[in-house]
Order: sequence, then C-alpha cells, then structure tokens
Amino acid sequence: MTDAPFAPLETEIDRDVALDVLRGATAGADDGELFFERRRSESLVYDDGRLKTASYDAAQGFGLRAVRGEVAGYAHSTEISETALRRAAETARLAVGAGGGTMADAPQATNRHLYTADDPIAGASFPVKLETLKEIDTFLRDLDSRVVQVSASIGASLQEIEILRPDGHSVRDTRPMTRLNISVIVEKDGRRESGTAGGGGRVGLDGLMLPADWQAKAREALRVAVVNLDAVPAPAGVMDVVLGPGWPGILLHEAIGHGLEGDFNRKGSSAFAGLMGQQIAAHGVTVLDDGTIPDRRGSISVDDEGTPSGKNTLIEDGVLVGYMQDRQNARLMGVASTGNGRRQSYAHAPMPRMTNTYMLGGDSAPEDIVADLKDGIYAVGFGGGQVDITNGKFVFSCTEAYRVENGKVGAPVKGATLIGDGATALKHIRGIGSDMALDPGMGNCGKAGQWVPVGVGQPTLMIGGLTVGGSAT
Repeated sequence: MTDAPFAPLETEIDRDVALDVLRGATAGADDGELFFERRRSESLVYDDGRLKTASYDAAQGFGLRAVRGEVAGYAHSTEISETALRRAAETARLAVGAGGGTMADAPQATNRHLYTADDPIAGASFPVKLETLKEIDTFLRDLDSRVVQVSASIGASLQEIEILRPDGHSVRDTRPMTRLNISVIVEKDGRRESGTAGGGGRVGLDGLMLPADWQAKAREALRVAVVNLDAVPAPAGVMDVVLGPGWPGILLHEAIGHGLEGDFNRKGSSAFAGLMGQQIAAHGVTVLDDGTIPDRRGSISVDDEGTPSGKNTLIEDGVLVGYMQDRQNARLMGVASTGNGRRQSYAHAPMPRMTNTYMLGGDSAPEDIVADLKDGIYAVGFGGGQVDITNGKFVFSCTEAYRVENGKVGAPVKGATLIGDGATALKHIRGIGSDMALDPGMGNCGKAGQWVPVGVGQPTLMIGGLTVGGSAT
C-alpha cells in the first residue's frame, strides 16, 4: 500500500473488466454499484505519564451491491482483483433473481469539495505528536495539584473511495479526519471525579496541535472535573429541563434523528412513520441534517452511493417535512435520495444515516430561558445514551448538570439521567435560545452494527416534563 492516490480502476483492475462484471451482476436490477475503499489510520494514547498505545492500520477492499426491490445482495473482499470481483458478482447477483427491474439513473455529478484531500497522518511527525501529548499531561498537572491522572489521545485517518456504477458513471472522494481528546481525573478529600473534552473534524492536525487549541480543551476537561468534585446527588422526578447549546444536541440526534431515517419510516417501525406534513413539534422547532458544512466531522462531499450530500430540512416550524434517504429507500418511497446513504466501510452495505443534525436557534436569550426555569435541571454535558426507535424512548446520562430553583443556577448535581420519548419531548419544547452551536467534533453514531462519524448541534432549549432519574428524593 503506497501513498500514491488511490485509483483502483487504473492500478488494481482494468476498468472495462470491472464495468463488465458489474453490469452482469446488476442486469435486471434496480440499482447497484462497486464501492472501492482504501483507509489508513493512526492513533496515539498517552495515559498516566506514559505512551500507552501507538497504532497504525491500513486496509483496502471493495464491496459489490445489486438491488432488486427491497432485497439487496452484497459481497465484499479485501482483495481487489478480477478473480475476487467475479466471485463477489456471483453472490450479489442472487438478490436480482429473474430480474425485471429498471436501473436507476446515476446520482447528479458534483465537483464540490468540502474538505482538504491532504493526508492528516503525514501532517506532523510521530515525535511531534508524542511531545504534544506529553505537554498536555505536564500542563494539566502543573495547572492544578488535584490532578491525579491525565489521558490524552491524537487520532488521524484518511479514507479514499471510488464508486463505479453500471452506466459507467464514477465518483471519487478523499476524506480526512482528525481528533484530539483529553480526559482528566481530580481528587479532593478522597473523592475522585473526571472531566473530558476534545474535538476535531475533516481538517489537518496542525490546528489541533497548537498550544492555544489543546490548552483550551485541557482547561475545559479540568473545569468539568472540578465542578463535579462539588456535585450533590441529583434529584429525581418529573421536571422541566434546560439543555445547553452544542453537544447536548446528541439527545436530539438519538431521540429524534434516528426516527427520521428513511428505512425506519418505510417499514413503519419509527415513531414518526406516517406523520409527514403533520405538526410533530412545538412551533419554532426547525431541525436540519446538513452534510455540506465545510470541514465538519459529519460532512461528506458525496455519500457512499455517490450522491452529493445535502442540506435537508426534516422539521420546519414544528411540521415534519422530510426524511433522510439513501437510494434504495428513496426509490421505494417514491422520493429522491437526500445524500444520506452511508456505510462504515467497503465491508458494509449503505443505509440511511445522519450527517450533521441540528436544531436552528430561536429568538430567546439563553439566560432568560434559564431564568424561566422554576424547578428543574440545567444540563450542559452528556455522556452515553440509548433510544428505542419504535417508540422514541430515550435515556441519557448527564456529565455536567446543575440544580435550578426559581431561575437561579445552584449546585452541580451528580448521577442525573434524562428519561423521555422524542415525540413528546419535541412537543414540550418551551424555549429556544439564540445561541445555536455545533459540537466540537467528537460524535460517532452506531446503527445496525455500523459506526460513522457525525455532528450534532442545538441552541439552549427548555423541555417540559422530562423524567429525571437521580439519587435524591
């Protein structure tokens, strides 16, 4: 595997041969493609004063898909060769059966590039990366004597893809990704608490490794940890909750976003199935999925079927106006693909997935929304969460939250979880701040065993009547 540009139809297999095999596999099908991929990634983890992990991975392969109606045949291989391609075609062809389909038109072509094509792994030498991690460790320990452990990591990857369709249409995309994460543990009077911060995107490592950037992340991780040192047990019960801007949009992503993906709605398994054109959220609520924001973690110039990404409105002023679609589900629902066909790698078939999903800001000042909270929780940081797509019920844990009484922000609380369902939460939004922000670039989304990078965002929000699970009564 070399650093030369990835061009499998020029270097690995003859283009005319590949096209002939693909056409044979998809004859009588509704859709299909050859997806070639090369991916390289590097990760360094510096933990508790020493380099704990240094890894480099390189892989390449192809996936061949043939689609007929609701059935898709898929085969993949790490070997890009005519022999492997013909074997894959025999397997994928089984989905077509007797045929009778009409091949869908190719996606619209685009020359748009939303991010650099430079390899971020080569953007800094290994010694420089290691030294930066050491500096982060030293900086935090010198900053506060209560720091007892620091973990910092730098990750970079480059994904190169080429998609070939039976009509000869092809598209390429080169996708960089970088991320820097910092975790810190502090101790006071025998009590230990942690804080994390990080971020990145489809950018080079140079910006993330500037002291001004990583020092801000380090200070934020330390701030959260120190706040939690004084946290009291969270209350429990049904109450109003104010969510902070930015990363708390992960709740929106899980509780609402997945339910607006095309496959769940076509099959009728989403809580939002059959509600197109209806008021499903409070007035003023507008939610978009936008894969076109330059350099963002969830952005893609084209999706993994070759469709240009889009800025798609899902909910407009509370009304459901759109779903996120890949090609297969869009065709079966009689609509156009929205550029949301994504896959984890060449070993996975595409499906409808989110990119950057966020709620637009409103007119309210964030401080006024908090001041209107009479008795509840102000949650500004979230950890893990779970959601049931069929009913939209979610459970999220808060990593930073505060008790609010009569509009006054009080003590931080520990152990708070937010429980509710997306459909109800949307209708109970009572305040929308003017401070919409996107997350710092650290989101990953899992679905059906596949993981893809995503972005989230929202303004300060007040949601009425959520169940707060805590330890205080």
